[in-house]
Amino acid sequence: MSELLNILKQNARTSVEDIAKMTRSTPDAVRAQIAEYEKNGTIRGYRTLVHEDHMDEDRVTAVIEVKVQPEREGGFDRLARRISGFPEVVNTHLMSGKYDLLLFVEGKNLREVGRFVSERLATLDGVLSTGTHFMLKTYKQDGVLMDGERTDNRLPVSP
Repeated sequence: MSELLNILKQNARTSVEDIAKMTRSTPDAVRAQIAEYEKNGTIRGYRTLVHEDHMDEDRVTAVIEVKVQPEREGGFDRLARRISGFPEVVNTHLMSGKYDLLLFVEGKNLREVGRFVSERLATLDGVLSTGTHFMLKTYKQDGVLMDGERTDNRLPVSP
């Protein structure tokens, strides 16, 4: 991955000028590269990482494993795209192991997520079984510790 993308993944609010200094480039070159990444779909969006415990509204997140019957022509793709289209589904991943798809689903409460699984997801043609796990607490997300201060517990290295 390019140095520019690594910087943006760590902090998408890093200024073009700072990125230029960090990459020993010019601001115009950085702007052009970012525009190219956005145009070709490498950069798909920018987002803010929010600590859910600091939000006024309660949300429930479930991790759902889904076993599906792959299609002869399309494999897993058509059904994965269809499942990804539900507004409750935040992330969809093809994975190895006992289950084929891993979903992250959000709802207002346990009942809402349960209804989504039983009435909409499990009833789809091609869905063979599901396993639902509710997230209770997030300790680390996208490389960021969610509780307490970030500390560096590594031992100092000297020459």
